[in-house]
Amino acid sequence: MDQQPVCKRVLLKLSGEALMGECSYGIDPERLRTIAAEIAEVTEWGVELAIVVGGGNIFRGVSGASQGIDRAIADYMGMLATVMNSVALQDVLRKLATDSRVLSAIAMQEICEPYIRGRAIRHLEKGRVVIFAAGTGNPYFSTDTAAALRALEIGAECLLMAKKKYDGVYDADPETDPKAKLISRISHREALERGLRVMDSTALSLCMDNRLPIYVFNMSVPENIRRILRGERVGTIVETDSEEGEEE
Repeated sequence: MDQQPVCKRVLLKLSGEALMGECSYGIDPERLRTIAAEIAEVTEWGVELAIVVGGGNIFRGVSGASQGIDRAIADYMGMLATVMNSVALQDVLRKLATDSRVLSAIAMQEICEPYIRGRAIRHLEKGRVVIFAAGTGNPYFSTDTAAALRALEIGAECLLMAKKKYDGVYDADPETDPKAKLISRISHREALERGLRVMDSTALSLCMDNRLPIYVFNMSVPENIRRILRGERVGTIVETDSEEGEEE
């Protein structure tokens, strides 16, 4: 592509559910290949790309806690699920000849590298995709919070929040309200005050305090990542000191 991307260094947050495709559990190999191919094309454009992958397609800590497992233990189990997703993504990227590294917040040297901020930045500077696994390494913090934290640590210019089936942030829950409208632009503060489903409140507050813009979009639509990085209007942008959200 001749056009330069609007952001040079980016963090992409992928939910575990995004890897499920039409499956009810686990990883859909075809869906994983599609996502990996789009990631590979973006990096060929010269974008330095880091990724945080959730684990909800395998195990979700909050759900496990509701079934009687200690919350901290359930969260650690969820972190292990994110490692499984991360190494699966790395394997597919390798088959596409895209160099990548998995950095885990929980040490497991036989599988991946430990998370070290300077090492992550160096990998990005060398053109490698960096996949952050195991969340923050602490229970009670979601992978949304891990995405916001890692984005700030590596100096990402924006955070891309990929949704499995929705086009962005809505003024109501589209699952229950057929009249829910897509919001094209909104401030972090207003999203918090209205309790909109951008990401969890801890992560959103962290982005607001550090003026990190968030692009919320539908990962199922081909080329959405590239469209965002070309500066096209896709999904919802959440940014500091935005004017009042516009509804479409």
